[in-house]
Amino acid sequence: MTVEPFDAVDVIRAKRDRHALPESELRWLVDAYTRGYVSDAQMSAFAMAVLLNGMSRDEVRVLTDAMIASGERMSFASLAVPTVDKHSTGGVGDKITLPLAPLVAAFGVAVPQLSGRGLGHTGGTLDKLEAIPGWRAALSNDEMLAQLRDVGAVICAAGTGLAPADKKLYALRDVTGTVEAIPLIASSIMSKKIAEGTGALVLDVKFGSGAFMKDIDRARELARTMVALGTDSGVATTALLTQMSTPLGLAIGNANEVRESVEVLAGGGPADVVELTVALAREMLALVGQPDVDVEAALQDGRAMDVWRAMIRAQDGDPDAALPAPRETLSVTASRAGVVTRMDAFPFGVAAWRLGAGRARAQDRVVHAAGIDLHVKPGDRVDAGQPVFTLLADDAARFDRALDALDGAWEVGDAASTPAPVVAERITA
Repeated sequence: MTVEPFDAVDVIRAKRDRHALPESELRWLVDAYTRGYVSDAQMSAFAMAVLLNGMSRDEVRVLTDAMIASGERMSFASLAVPTVDKHSTGGVGDKITLPLAPLVAAFGVAVPQLSGRGLGHTGGTLDKLEAIPGWRAALSNDEMLAQLRDVGAVICAAGTGLAPADKKLYALRDVTGTVEAIPLIASSIMSKKIAEGTGALVLDVKFGSGAFMKDIDRARELARTMVALGTDSGVATTALLTQMSTPLGLAIGNANEVRESVEVLAGGGPADVVELTVALAREMLALVGQPDVDVEAALQDGRAMDVWRAMIRAQDGDPDAALPAPRETLSVTASRAGVVTRMDAFPFGVAAWRLGAGRARAQDRVVHAAGIDLHVKPGDRVDAGQPVFTLLADDAARFDRALDALDGAWEVGDAASTPAPVVAERITA
């Protein structure tokens, strides 16, 4: 029988009492938890101690590296071009990965975008793309590398071999009230991104009612922590703090967000989606040595669209196929003339989820046609009786609960304030 070098209770007490943990103890804790020696109850206590007392930059670096070491590390060294990835902390109507990956790849850069599924009010990139007939999320590492060589961009599911310690700890945090611990959020995100093997990374850290971080100061702290982790691991990393008080774009759902993404790739689309896509593309390209390229031109001249179509086909999807359409729709109209003054992102995300666009449990099925189409945004003028948004569902029985979520979530007034910029700040090492 192997004698363990440390005792979990001692490690928990040290963090409870606000002591910095030695590297050897932290690495042992992650390894011992991954192999089942440290129990869920003990790791829960440790996570709560971290939530309450925080961690130093060095502790977070060690924790992240230990989580990476729990699994495999991918390598893109065989590619002849630089690699750059983007990670968003999630929001309502956030479909930016879809137009962004092919746009950046149009400049001869490889974009390995390992993405996830939605849970609760935030949508998942893979759920959106699975609205495209035939498209598949699961690729082997060899398939992923081949697609990066041939097409330049891939959006797919992360393999189970990347940071398995994070998967185990993430599930525990979700049921122990420790999700909000910034060191645990940062190490969770960055362990997967660093293990993925990308050379550069741009983080889209959202704040506002529809974001994971409601407060900009907390979002800034998370962004700085993650940028430091990337930098300390040799990955060129920057972050943008972006607004998520209002839904992004006019589509919230899956199929309708794909449709809106294609509009952006065709040179159109809502102004806020275009603005954020272009800002992130510039940031990604600057990190790999292309700071002065004309990003907008690639949306207007069809280069980004060409990469999109090739990317979808490479994963067995049909870029020309009709997207799922809802069986039932319900339009909500303005009761008076005026200006739309507010649309709170979080209730709109909850409503789309209740319509079937999201899932309450990981095993739930997503209804790809469900969601919400916005017809106006804050600052737009409306007449009495004009449609403000339309609910989309396969079952009309879902409308009442969606409408309950939207009660008080939007308003029409006499004048609108100047909308805040989509990008609030840029964070660098």
